[in-house]
Amino acid sequence: MKRAAILISGRGSNMGALIGAAREPSYPAAIALVLSNRPDAAGLARARADGIATAVVDHTAFGKDREAFERALDTSLERHRIDLVCLAGFMRLLTPWFVRRWEGRLINIHPALLPQFKGLHTHERALAAGAKVHGATVHFVVPEMDAGPIILQASLPVLATDDANSLAARVLALEHRIYPLALARVARGEVTIDHPGQGGAPVAPTG
Repeated sequence: MKRAAILISGRGSNMGALIGAAREPSYPAAIALVLSNRPDAAGLARARADGIATAVVDHTAFGKDREAFERALDTSLERHRIDLVCLAGFMRLLTPWFVRRWEGRLINIHPALLPQFKGLHTHERALAAGAKVHGATVHFVVPEMDAGPIILQASLPVLATDDANSLAARVLALEHRIYPLALARVARGEVTIDHPGQGGAPVAPTG
């Protein structure tokens, strides 16, 4: 059984989906920690209500020293004996130091079908581009933003009636479905980064 931590900055919508999935006795990961960079993150109360340990590492206490902040994050994760880290609305860009330290054990969900629409405002950009299909991607985190090997994707048709809000809501439902499935794959060792940390092109099977 792998011990997973969820990193959040707000309400933790995907956090709730992961916690719900992990309640099943057959699920291969336990949500052992919810950690936020914001003391007022609404998801912390949700996690405590579910009996999950929580921690706060307030990024504002470290000024512009991102690596010092991440070393404090790392210390908290190690203290809780964490094996895998899931980003769920964690609104801090991670430095290469942290990403490489957790390479192959750090995953994120992105509201688009990568490699399309990396970064922010994915739904608005998909609509502006006239995309016919949109979706969500769970991927391993690498130093380049939204560029890690894909673990799992799900797609849906873009409707003629969609605006950014309706499209976001439908994609969020996909996110809640695939993130627990992707974490389970990683926890079981069914999908890994080949040769992490050696500078080669990382590959993850998606079947």
